[in-house]
Amino acid sequence: QVQLAESGGGLVQTGGSLRLSCAASGRTFSTYTMAWFRQAPGKEREFVAGIRPISWSGGETLYTDSVKGRFTISRDNVKNTVYLQMNSLKPEDTAVYYCAASFGTIVTLTGAYNSWGQGTQVTVSS
Repeated sequence: QVQLAESGGGLVQTGGSLRLSCAASGRTFSTYTMAWFRQAPGKEREFVAGIRPISWSGGETLYTDSVKGRFTISRDNVKNTVYLQMNSLKPEDTAVYYCAASFGTIVTLTGAYNSWGQGTQVTVSS
């Protein structure tokens, strides 16, 4: 099981940008499918973006519709880190953001992921 630690959250105004990072332990990071989820107060945790290993489909990515064109997921297998670049942020993006790891295809269900970070808070003010 891989250990995950998110960072980069904070308070930003509407229209601003943040970059989240998720550092992973272990030497098998490159083989994991990585994903970002978020959970707003009173809501269920939801899928945001995912990225497959670069060796599989060149690092195929998947985004939930509400963030397409604004968020970009990427990975650095040398640094064992996955990133989420968030641009044009909106108040509805306010949530705790979690990174997660699994194997295989990108799945949008939380139950498919067996490793989770502790989360980082993102707050977008209007």
